[in-house]
Amino acid sequence: MTTSDTLHSIPLLYRLFFLYVEPISALVGAFYAGIRPTEYLTYLTSSPAGATLAQKPSTATVISLYQLSNLYLLFALNERLVLSSTLSRRTWRTLLFGLLVADLGHLASMVPLAQEKGFWEVFVNFWGWNAMEWGSVGFVYCGATMRSCFLLGVGLGKDKHAKED
Repeated sequence: MTTSDTLHSIPLLYRLFFLYVEPISALVGAFYAGIRPTEYLTYLTSSPAGATLAQKPSTATVISLYQLSNLYLLFALNERLVLSSTLSRRTWRTLLFGLLVADLGHLASMVPLAQEKGFWEVFVNFWGWNAMEWGSVGFVYCGATMRSCFLLGVGLGKDKHAKED
């Protein structure tokens, strides 16, 4: 299988998003969680007291952020390497289903912030979002929508180059 074979079997929008945009976004998350943990934590809080605490995170918090950074790296590598290595739409669907479940978990992880700020502010009021909310809610909405569309077959048609297995 060559890269050009893969380019013919999956529509351009899906390839661009799942092979480039999303893995790069996950690498940005890995960078902030692992290299700039205080900035990462500051974006996650809505209160001045929380922002102050974010400046001196506990050892357990830093370890958790390093582990999160590692998981973002795993996410980026799995998505890019697995999806770019196969013509199988079945493999794409399987991996994207798992990532859709992870999207739901990622959104659920924002509930504590929603309890602090209000559900409307965190999950709906996009014009008031900070960078972390755009990444943790808005971009996740986008990824979940793209995955749902792929899983529902939107834009896939019946491609003679596709391998359904």
